Amino acid sequence: MKKHLLAAAITVLAAGSAMAQANDTLAKIKSSGAITLGVRESSGALAYTLGDGKYVGFHTEMAERIAHDIQKQLGLTKMEIKYQPVTSQNRIPLVVNGTVDLECGSTTNNLARQKDVAFAYTTYVEEVRIAVRANSGIDDIKDLNGKTIVTTTGTTSVQTLRKNKRADGLNIKEVMGKDHADSFLMLETGRADAFIMDGSILAGNISKAKNPNDFKIVGEALSVEPIACMLRKNDPAFKKAVDDSIVRQIKDGTLAKSYDKWFMQPIPPNNTKVGLPLSAATKNAWEHPNDKPMEDYQK
Repeated sequence: MKKHLLAAAITVLAAGSAMAQANDTLAKIKSSGAITLGVRESSGALAYTLGDGKYVGFHTEMAERIAHDIQKQLGLTKMEIKYQPVTSQNRIPLVVNGTVDLECGSTTNNLARQKDVAFAYTTYVEEVRIAVRANSGIDDIKDLNGKTIVTTTGTTSVQTLRKNKRADGLNIKEVMGKDHADSFLMLETGRADAFIMDGSILAGNISKAKNPNDFKIVGEALSVEPIACMLRKNDPAFKKAVDDSIVRQIKDGTLAKSYDKWFMQPIPPNNTKVGLPLSAATKNAWEHPNDKPMEDYQK
């Protein structure tokens, strides 16, 4: 009986130790000599893959600099950066269960997700925008009356449009693309008059078009969403280390140079420009570092 009690006690202590390790990411990194970054394969210039295990983009590059700053903080002479591809479906579970230490891709910070994970300071503010053919005569939301709108299955972009007060009374027809490339093809071939989606996705598709000058992004932003790196909850030391690195990258101009590299200069693999200048909302987030959720942007 006593042996059973002793075994049970050891099990409880081991579980407690594992839980403590899971909630102390810096200790985990120091003891293992490695950090695992969650990376995206097709999040536009924010984060994407070149194949063969190579991951690049604005947020991927920023995450690698965060990792190097943490290595310095921990005094490690060597630290391996492991890359774990994640999807929209599995990114949160992989952070929660400890598979991924830091996920920097295209994840929106919102109140629902904050129940499961924590977010670092916002480093990119996404704007839902309208893309049209340059000769369409459409310059604003009101010009969409009587037009066909395409968006991608599984997204909420058209609902976002309908919530906009300036869209009241508009008579629009909705069609759905199976993915972003399919939606843009509908715009490109005239089956839709406008494509409503995240601005970075629209700009990325336009940059890859046969004739990018045939398209333009018009009108005001329909909504704004703060994009931030995701980490486990209840780990204030690790969050501070991540936030400190982000602030350092903002203050020394590293983040601005990286933005220019990925959004304003030709990028691989096709050597094309996204051509999406730094928005006022993202610039404001850099000037006033914060981890406010999307709901705060809608007040």
